[in-house]
Amino acid sequence: MTTTSGSAARSGPADPPPRATAMCDQARDLAENGHLKRAAKLYQQAVAANPHPRVQARALLGLAVVQDRRGDLAAAREAARRALATGDTRYAPRAAYHLALSLEQEEAHGEAARVWWQLADLGGPAYVAVARYGLAREAELRGEPTEAEEHWEAALHLPPEDEPMGRLHATTVQDAARDLAGRLLRRGQVEAAAVAIERGLAVGDDPGLRLLRSAAHLERAIADVASVADPGPVDEESVRPEPHTTGAAVELLAGLLALRGEPDEAARAWRAALEGGDAATVEEVRWRLRRSFAEPRGENGEEVPAPWWEWYLEEAVATSSAPALAGELFAVITQMHALLAVPVVEGEARPAALRAVMEQTLRTPSELVWGQDVHADFRRRLAEAMGEDVLPEGWPEGT
Repeated sequence: MTTTSGSAARSGPADPPPRATAMCDQARDLAENGHLKRAAKLYQQAVAANPHPRVQARALLGLAVVQDRRGDLAAAREAARRALATGDTRYAPRAAYHLALSLEQEEAHGEAARVWWQLADLGGPAYVAVARYGLAREAELRGEPTEAEEHWEAALHLPPEDEPMGRLHATTVQDAARDLAGRLLRRGQVEAAAVAIERGLAVGDDPGLRLLRSAAHLERAIADVASVADPGPVDEESVRPEPHTTGAAVELLAGLLALRGEPDEAARAWRAALEGGDAATVEEVRWRLRRSFAEPRGENGEEVPAPWWEWYLEEAVATSSAPALAGELFAVITQMHALLAVPVVEGEARPAALRAVMEQTLRTPSELVWGQDVHADFRRRLAEAMGEDVLPEGWPEGT
């Protein structure tokens, strides 16, 4: 929302034809072609000519818009105030709209609220909706929810179906609906947000409102699956969900929380189910958490103990951080490859230089969370093969 939306004020069929009107037409054309200084001068000349009140209001509004675009906010507001003071039914409401938005942007909220009230008294249904939307925002800023609710309701009020609804009115309803729905969703008031969204969609399709409606559906889904994933204390007469139902709910809940941008909450959902359920439910949840993992097999196809990295995979799935883990792995592989490739390409034959490169390559993953487990796994397997631990303490950092 900007104070300079649209073009400078245009004349209409009710405007008288004297010279001031012609100056306004010329100033408008200059402004539309970027000649703001010359446009401002012509509007000022039209105002100084003391023309018919409607032309005076038009010239002042045009001057306000042009001065705003030039960055002279003080002059823009003064012109808008004078246009508003004319009380002209056509241009005064537009001047009030322009002035109130400008004051809002400069955080002059007290005066902005007064101008919004003036606009509500001046305009028809469209400008009343605009004004009440502005007053709703002001009440929200002051922390007055009861007053804000009254203004929101008025801003979203729809005329009877048999009455035409202008473009400004429809746009205002949709803007207000998006704004209010977003605020309500952030407060956890999902059903109230859904009502506001439907009000906005009732006047026309809007991608932003459809997205908010999807967000409301997401919040409802989270509430539903959360009640299944963690039903809380149950008495003897209550029906506890079957393990597969609970497992599916936990998996869906974690996915929805991650989709909402809360990976930590998603991880807590997984952990709570793994730590607090009965054995059958825990087994179902763990299977769902790990079902995308590759099954480790021995040379003859037999099952082998889970490799050391499976805990990190499990954590990555639970926290929706698998892409980050994959990025770390590819970065380490690339760095190790580069370290080893250089002596190969250069034909390095000196044993000491080759050993130094190998040691540097071994230490590449050390600074990462899972790096020490790489070294510990090699130490364990080497010790099993040799019958004793032959590596020095702190290997490979101390090599």
